[in-house]
Amino acid sequence: MTFTTPNLLTFFRIAIIPALVYLLLFTGPLASALVAAIFFIATITDFLDGYIARSYGSGTTLGKFLDPLADKLVVSAALIMLAGMARTPRVPAWMVVILVSREFMVTGLRAVAAAEGRVIGAEELGKYKMALQVMAIQGLLIHYTYFNIDFFAAGMFLLWIAMAVSVWSGVEYFVEASAVLAPKVRPAVGKRAAG
Repeated sequence: MTFTTPNLLTFFRIAIIPALVYLLLFTGPLASALVAAIFFIATITDFLDGYIARSYGSGTTLGKFLDPLADKLVVSAALIMLAGMARTPRVPAWMVVILVSREFMVTGLRAVAAAEGRVIGAEELGKYKMALQVMAIQGLLIHYTYFNIDFFAAGMFLLWIAMAVSVWSGVEYFVEASAVLAPKVRPAVGKRAAG
């Protein structure tokens, strides 16, 4: 069934991306607070859809495809908009290129593996990468200093760590994909002895 609770939460996460992008066109504490709240809601729905799918056995094939796609779309949209904002300081564009490129490459490797009937699952390092990215983006979206905490600086610190873990886990995916997709070597058929 397509319209399970986890899938509806995933559809909702994808649907709020335009609001996220629109609000990131504006600067100022109010717009930053609103967009940070929207991103936080997206993060919560990501946790909830996975929890519900596992706990109640309501996971679907569509959900397995859409859930990681929704994560990548939300994260990529936020990072791209943060790099292009008029306010300063802002996220360096080259960092966004590295992070988003890694997502496309891993998705591509998984698609190729799936076409070959193979599955490349999410690595533990990839999960840490996602958690670091989400925390970093949350700080970067808040941007301003509250309670003596410079949220932009804190977000950038976490984003540097997330980028290092992202590259590392990307290399791991590539190595695993190479092993999974390597052509099987067939033993050579020996020539018959001349009679």
